[in-house]
Amino acid sequence: MKQKNKKQRKAINWQKIISWAVLSTLVLAAIYITVVLCLAPEETDVIFERTKSDYVLMLLQCLLGIGAIILPAVLQKRHNFVIPSNMMILYTLFLYGAIFLGEVMAFYYKVPHWDTVLHTFSGAMLGALGYSIISFFNKADGIPVNMSPAFVAFFAFCFSMTMGMLWEVYEFTVDYFFGTNMQKFALEGGLPKVGQEALMDTMKDIIVDTVGALVISVLGYLSLKHGTDFVDKLIFHRGKKHDEPKA
Repeated sequence: MKQKNKKQRKAINWQKIISWAVLSTLVLAAIYITVVLCLAPEETDVIFERTKSDYVLMLLQCLLGIGAIILPAVLQKRHNFVIPSNMMILYTLFLYGAIFLGEVMAFYYKVPHWDTVLHTFSGAMLGALGYSIISFFNKADGIPVNMSPAFVAFFAFCFSMTMGMLWEVYEFTVDYFFGTNMQKFALEGGLPKVGQEALMDTMKDIIVDTVGALVISVLGYLSLKHGTDFVDKLIFHRGKKHDEPKA
């Protein structure tokens, strides 16, 4: 028992270290981008030189990432949500890869298939979030609901796909109003893509979101069907009052 508690404390410490490191990186990046944004040109003829719209996109993404990292801590502290440490580590590293490496360090342009890998992973993570949400309905006090494994898996899949679709709407909206390039309809130098090539990024994102959501939904279904603990390791839940850490 003591050995198990030591391992658990170690995982929690790693979670905090990684979360603080990524949060600090995004805050410093946001400060730097704000300064550079004031000096950046509106337009440029220099290849690969970033303009104001590029820095606006990076700043928006950094602010979104900062909020996304803080949110789980708020849920854990104020509403006593229990989030598996391994999932929090993966979630934080995903934000680091998508925002800092992807946007700030331009990995989306420099590293082949970077966006594809992240979207596949996000589809799986959103599917896990779908399992968490339906778990609340399935175990809520005073609501006698008994859902089949097939329905739970189907809900997780549909939830993940809906969130993926809303993200594409968000990207389109930001691109339209701020002149950014979240949907990668243009090359890094600003040259617009033409025809089907301009749609390739959005459609590829939707397809790989589907793959990630489908994989996690099938694995979750098999776990629920055969009574394994795979799903329990993915979902967060509300802890009991006496489970709250002492101050």
